[in-house]
Amino acid sequence: MNAVDTILSEDTRKSSILLKHFEIGKPLQSYHSFNEHQQLESLVNRLKSGEKMALITDAGTPAISDPGYLLVRAALQANVKIECLPGATAFVPALVKSGLPADRFLFEGFLPHKKGRKTRIEQLLTEERTMIFYESPFRLLKALEQFSQFFGEERQASVSRELTKIYEETVNGTLAELIIYYSNHTIKGEIVIVIAGKK
Repeated sequence: MNAVDTILSEDTRKSSILLKHFEIGKPLQSYHSFNEHQQLESLVNRLKSGEKMALITDAGTPAISDPGYLLVRAALQANVKIECLPGATAFVPALVKSGLPADRFLFEGFLPHKKGRKTRIEQLLTEERTMIFYESPFRLLKALEQFSQFFGEERQASVSRELTKIYEETVNGTLAELIIYYSNHTIKGEIVIVIAGKK
């Protein structure tokens, strides 16, 4: 990190705590899903002029259901070299801990919140690979109920939350069992749902 000129951060308040811990004193610039379109051209021009930047996110890996894809694409189109340091990606440990087939899988990330959600789930009815979704804790129960409605309540699934953190938890079972469990448990944190494909 000390080799770069600027650090692009999804949340500068959170990132400054981490950077301070590691004694990294580089300038931070806010870069998140609400401003990435507006900043794109300016950032690419700065990169083309020789400025070195790092992109970090609050959790997970940039561009994997987090800001970053647009910047990487634009930088590559401008012949700017990109380096990627592998980091935490929640769906990998969630997939492993699910006990479901991991040789072939489909990563869906976040489904649309409203418009297009039902259509997207319907498109997955014949999917035979293990499916992976990110979800908000506030929509978890609704998502499980929708999956149960479309895939059947006996479909095997897994819910992981707060992976690699102090309150990490994974619950495996049928969609019906998971609905019962999460109807009686209030949860917080980042959620990964893993669902068996169609047999």
